[in-house]
Amino acid sequence: MFLWNWLDKMEQENIIQVQNLTKKFGSFTAVNSISFNVKKGEIFGFLGANGAGKTTAIKMLIGILAPTEGDAIVANFNVCREAEEVKKHIGYMSQKFALYDDLTVQENITFFGGIYGLTRKQIHSKSQQLVKELSLQEVSNSLVGSLPLGWKQKLAFSVAMLHSPEIVFLDEPTGGVDPITRRQFWEMLYKAAHEGTTIFVTTHYMDEAEYCDRVSIMVDGKIEALDTPNELKKQFVVESMNEVFLKLARG
Repeated sequence: MFLWNWLDKMEQENIIQVQNLTKKFGSFTAVNSISFNVKKGEIFGFLGANGAGKTTAIKMLIGILAPTEGDAIVANFNVCREAEEVKKHIGYMSQKFALYDDLTVQENITFFGGIYGLTRKQIHSKSQQLVKELSLQEVSNSLVGSLPLGWKQKLAFSVAMLHSPEIVFLDEPTGGVDPITRRQFWEMLYKAAHEGTTIFVTTHYMDEAEYCDRVSIMVDGKIEALDTPNELKKQFVVESMNEVFLKLARG
């Protein structure tokens, strides 16, 4: 009985469970039989060079791309059979800017709040809170397209969190932004994780691995390493995650 209780607890702690997940496009294998778990409230880094298969993997996990083989459970729903349920319980910020440039800040918040099924009262409350937290009071009626990239990215993350999802998936969220904005963005991620949201973030910036609870490193569609940053540095006898990645890339 104790063993079964322990196994049940382990299952509950894992909010993402991936087993032999594979995606092929014709003869090309973009994601090659990857397996891993992500715990509730964890900041999980999904690292790798451009073209390593990170974006393809994340698209399968959020239910917009069907796996060729394997399976995954996300927020207690099967990505193959219950993709629409998966989408209701997650937030997603794509590699390309996800908001509408020709709508104002306020209009974007209202639009996406409606998509996420929030009531008018909830949208109004969340909108006021979001604008205040991001210090966007002076530009709330400005077109999003007029904002600096860093502000856009922070706004896009906040909008992805409007419906209080259990997990938020972020695909290269800090690409192209300056170092100060990157640090501010990661402070937002820490705050969300501290409040119980699981953060699944893909990046090719190896220094960002240091901010994660655990990281996996993909090379040519496969996960070649997975552990805490400190344990990976010990394992590869190096001082930085960039050196870990270089060793893996060189084979």
